Amino acid sequence: MSSHQNLSLPSPWVSRFAGLIPEGGKVLDLACGGGRHSRLLAGLGYQVEAVDRDISALGEWPASHSVQVREADLEGGVWPYGKSAFSGIVVTNYLFRPRLPELLIALAAPGVLIYETFMIGNEHFGKPSNPDFLLQSQEMLAWVQENGLSVVAFEEGYVDQPKPAVVQRLCAVRGSFMARI
Repeated sequence: MSSHQNLSLPSPWVSRFAGLIPEGGKVLDLACGGGRHSRLLAGLGYQVEAVDRDISALGEWPASHSVQVREADLEGGVWPYGKSAFSGIVVTNYLFRPRLPELLIALAAPGVLIYETFMIGNEHFGKPSNPDFLLQSQEMLAWVQENGLSVVAFEEGYVDQPKPAVVQRLCAVRGSFMARI
């Protein structure tokens, strides 16, 4: 029997690579959910844009100059970031392929993309089970290679924490950067 990590805690993958984001940079927490990564990133000194189509999961967000909350339809509406550039982009447990080009364009140089979501095989463990929301094997690697990013780390396969799932995880950088891990 495995012990399950609290789902409100930051992902260990995000925590591991957050220090690569350029110091003092602006970070996009896309589909932020309850804000677990926004809190982590703000605590590390970043300016965070936390966006989701429904911000009610954030609850009462404390007044903060380091976190801006935005409610936006990331799938049906206009891309809310125009020509904005972010030093870091964090995405977990979310996939909407039609927005990937805009998302990758929004990554500055230097910039760090930290992405973790579900892949084919997850349907055996629950939701998401729709193939539209499950990555193919090594799909993330293709995204970043086609867009000139360098892969820092990549994993795919079964995990048992925070719950049994099949996931893909990637950390990639655009431009030069200095590791601060």
